[in-house]
Amino acid sequence: MEIAIIAAVITAVALVLVCLLFLMLRYLYRHKGTYHTNEAKGTEFAESADAALQSDPALQDAGDTSKKEYFI
Repeated sequence: MEIAIIAAVITAVALVLVCLLFLMLRYLYRHKGTYHTNEAKGTEFAESADAALQSDPALQDAGDTSKKEYFI
């Protein structure tokens, strides 16, 4: 009877450890810490946001410059 109790405790501990390992691996896989941005190259040293955006070729056809929007 004592062997069955010891085996059940060891099995329960092993099951908990496997579940924790699975949860840790899942968390590490989802939160790698890498991301990609779509910022224009060479704009990190501009003196203002307007100056940085004026040289961006993707925004050359922006049209009306009286209305400006900034997304932070």
